[in-house]
Amino acid sequence: MTVVERREIALVDLLDRLLAGGVVITGDVTLRIADVDLVRIDLNALISSVNAQVPSPFEALEE
Repeated sequence: MTVVERREIALVDLLDRLLAGGVVITGDVTLRIADVDLVRIDLNALISSVNAQVPSPFEALEE
């Protein structure tokens, strides 16, 4: 086992790292019966923290 494999990260540390850098989540779900598409869901999400260096993208919409 290498040092990287033995390294443990607490969940709160992992969330802090993800939010500091930002995370993009994308996905597609299709409910199909007998080769007929009944429901299709497309997911596009951006999760990140907002601070002075990374302003909120919604501030431009409010002006």
